[in-house]
Order: sequence, then C-alpha cells, then structure tokens
Amino acid sequence: MEVSVRDNNVDQAMKVLKKKLQREGVFREMKLRRAFEKPSERRARERAEAIRRGRKLERKRLERDGF
Repeated sequence: MEVSVRDNNVDQAMKVLKKKLQREGVFREMKLRRAFEKPSERRARERAEAIRRGRKLERKRLERDGF
C-alpha cells in the first residue's frame, strides 16, 4: 500500500493511509490476532458476521427497490 505526501502535508497523508487501512480491514485483523481464538468461537463469530452481512444486503436491496 502506498500513500504519497503532497506539499509536506504528512498529517493529510496519515489520514489517507488510516482510511485505506480501515477499508482493507487491517485494524480488525490486528484486533482479532491479539489473542488466541478458539475454533468454536471463530465459527460462531464468522456465522454472526455472515448473518449481519446478509441482513445488510437485504436491507440495501429493499431500499434500492423502493419498499
């Protein structure tokens, strides 16, 4: 990942870098890897994430279709 610094504006470049890392999910990944996660906990978390994603997609679809 690369971010260019324009006009010696390092603060703006840091802001852009943080936003890119956030979008890629790097911070979430770091948080998950801090401690060991049991396989059963991992499955439960992934299942819950899939349910949330599905509900969000359904909500977006209904909103787009005008319901």
